[in-house]
Amino acid sequence: MNELIAVSAMIADRSYRIKIHPTDEEVVRKTLKMINDKIIEFRTLFAGKDMQDYIAMVLVWYATEQHEATAAGIKTENIADQLNTIEKMLDTLPG
Repeated sequence: MNELIAVSAMIADRSYRIKIHPTDEEVVRKTLKMINDKIIEFRTLFAGKDMQDYIAMVLVWYATEQHEATAAGIKTENIADQLNTIEKMLDTLPG
């Protein structure tokens, strides 16, 4: 059984203690880096906002990215299904 490990998740100069599976540690750390990089990017683009605004912007950006990736995966599945159907139809054609 995988035991959870405690890690410090730093987001926008605030530390959060979270527990994760050891196998997820690399993904979590990369995600945290991406979030913090985006916060810095938005701070550069939209000066004068407070940190909560930047975090909200990153949240919307990240959720949109996830939605687009899911939609692309569904489209790929549909295309693969259609190609399999066409292939089966071609296989049944006479000689």
